[in-house]
Amino acid sequence: MDWYVYVILCSDGSLYTGITTDLSRRYRQHAEQKGAKYFRGRQPKQLVYVEKNHDRRSAGQREAAIKKLSRQEKWQLIGAPDNLAKELI
Repeated sequence: MDWYVYVILCSDGSLYTGITTDLSRRYRQHAEQKGAKYFRGRQPKQLVYVEKNHDRRSAGQREAAIKKLSRQEKWQLIGAPDNLAKELI
């Protein structure tokens, strides 16, 4: 099963990083505030970064690595040419 690592730009300007097997379902859950508690009090604005072809373990490891990046490093990642979010928007 393919796992995705994703980053969402939130209504307050923050960046949320997560993993899922179904991007559209997970984004919808965040928008309906049925997903992570992080989205209580803020809304997802846009899916800005996506990686795929992970298994559960590698997706979790990559999520943790991205969460450790500075905000500037995350924006550099978002601007990378291999960002799949550009294809999904």
